[in-house]
Amino acid sequence: MNRHVPRRIVIVGGGLAGHTAATTLRAEGYDGELILVSDEPCPPYDRPPLSKELLAGTVDDTTLLTAHDIEVRTGSRALRLFPDAVESTTGTYSFDGLVIATGSSPIRLADPSPRVHELRTGFDALRLREALRTASSVAVVGAGWIGNEVATRAAALNLEVTVIDAASAPLARAMPAPLAEHFVPWYADRGIDLRLGAPVDGVDERGVRLADGGRVDADLVVMGVGARPATGWLHGSGVPVAPDGAVEADATLRAGPGSVYAAGDAVRWPSSLFGDRLRVEHWDHAAASGRTAARNLLGLGEPYDPVPYFWSEQLGHRIQYVGHHRPADTFVLRGDPTGRGPWAALWFQGPRLRAALSIDDPRTTRDARRLIAGRVPLSADRAADPDVRLNETARTPFR
Repeated sequence: MNRHVPRRIVIVGGGLAGHTAATTLRAEGYDGELILVSDEPCPPYDRPPLSKELLAGTVDDTTLLTAHDIEVRTGSRALRLFPDAVESTTGTYSFDGLVIATGSSPIRLADPSPRVHELRTGFDALRLREALRTASSVAVVGAGWIGNEVATRAAALNLEVTVIDAASAPLARAMPAPLAEHFVPWYADRGIDLRLGAPVDGVDERGVRLADGGRVDADLVVMGVGARPATGWLHGSGVPVAPDGAVEADATLRAGPGSVYAAGDAVRWPSSLFGDRLRVEHWDHAAASGRTAARNLLGLGEPYDPVPYFWSEQLGHRIQYVGHHRPADTFVLRGDPTGRGPWAALWFQGPRLRAALSIDDPRTTRDARRLIAGRVPLSADRAADPDVRLNETARTPFR
């Protein structure tokens, strides 16, 4: 195995993937020069609390980086990648090892303004938190994970909240419509006006203009319509970038000639566990991929093949998703989604469980994660029975 260790490593990106890569390198004993370049004005921090604790005001500082002898260059936007250097707005940084961890950028239907907000950085969260304190009404464009978390917080402040989405069901990009339809009553339970099948035409000083000529007036507008990989600076570098902007890496997260690796939202990698190339935009993956990229920069050659995991607290429920499913996978409900108790949705490919979505049911999530990782064949009929613990539905003994 090639154990060449770079003497000067540059990490581009100040989110969790970049932070984890940096601290992992030091934890593994790397004593070379280490530079972290971030386009944000603050040091690296943990992104998920932005729409959770930080927006709610239960924490005020999500900074993670402390004294690790790491040179941090904030307010430095990467402009171009050369074979042995990164050109940024604050200078050019040479390297013989690189981690690409620039994450993703929000899709914008309107530029941020005193009335229009997005939620991608710590500054965004603090700015929105202050605005919510003086607003009486909020329009959230996008009924996805982030939009729903913002709507949940706004409703808890007793604001008038409207959630707008062009799709026919909430969370439409994450799950099939027959499943997503079960979330619709949650909005009314929280006093939120949900507008589905409502494409947005634009935003003005009064609120949101709809494509059908209607409008939603609001003091604040929050955009939550998704994000794209922030990889424009890699154009022409030789690093393989897909049409959707994702960095195409190998099974070790190596993404280019020499010691170039990628981690976080921007990377797509081959998963032997799922037989597919995956790109994931969640906390668990950001931390795990940052760790693997760092270790492989040190020559360990470890394959990256996790079971993706995601969670969200929204509209009075805890949602957890584990695994990866395709549209062709068999879909099974576990429990009653129309009731008030916990329930789950399971996706199978033959007897193998590929993914599970649980609502207020953490035990099923824990079992599913282990079963997926172990490639354990299950009885789908028994797995649909909420009175039978999921790990007891294995066709072979499993503990």
